[in-house]
Amino acid sequence: MTVWEKLFGNWGGAAARQFDMATSASGAVELTRRRPTFSLTKQGAITGNLRVNLSWRMRTSDFDDGPASGSLREGLRHPLRKFTPQVVQAQGPAMVNVDLDLACMYELQDGSKGVVQPLGNILGSINSPPYVQLSGDDRFGSGSGETIYINMDHRDEFKRLLIFVYIYDGTPAFDRTHAMVTLYPGNGPRLEVALTERAPEARSCAVLLIENIKGDMIVRRELKYVYGFQAELDRLYGWGLQWGRGYKSKV
Repeated sequence: MTVWEKLFGNWGGAAARQFDMATSASGAVELTRRRPTFSLTKQGAITGNLRVNLSWRMRTSDFDDGPASGSLREGLRHPLRKFTPQVVQAQGPAMVNVDLDLACMYELQDGSKGVVQPLGNILGSINSPPYVQLSGDDRFGSGSGETIYINMDHRDEFKRLLIFVYIYDGTPAFDRTHAMVTLYPGNGPRLEVALTERAPEARSCAVLLIENIKGDMIVRRELKYVYGFQAELDRLYGWGLQWGRGYKSKV
């Protein structure tokens, strides 16, 4: 054994053990292509409110995932720049903000269908049909994001729920945002789906499908990007709703 191994060998092992513990201690289950489904019923997470959260922040380039070269120098030269809100670089010279919205199409066992979404201020209801309610509209990518609450005490009345995200802003820029949809069941680990796939022209993304399959509430990762809005997702999943153009009030 070398002197280096005697002095520092245990440090490396301890660091690795700490890293492993931190990863497992997070308690999150990431839904991926290889592991796309999760049973809320088998987890015992079929009572209370299921929270579905969309959190996102904008980035300035496709290479913003790691520290940029020269970032330390820029930080020293312009110390107040880090407090300036980031904007997304569109294709071309224009700089745009991106407004991501969290929404849910629902179909109940009695055949009733609809949507809960910020557009049109269709916020739903947690204690009466459709037993799905949106917290509100986050237009700026704040830390709390947007949250949909699903009343799992009425799970027997659900047939299927499609959780999706769309870009209200006219510029498609999914590939220039850091977006995460997280489910917080009443029991068990949280479930995460990162919207990381490159789809530069897409305007909407079907993220998760929650289905009542013979009493078993199954969550399935979809992550299907489309180039249109709600009507195109509707056609993709055969929901059969009627759609019209909608607008948000100016802030």
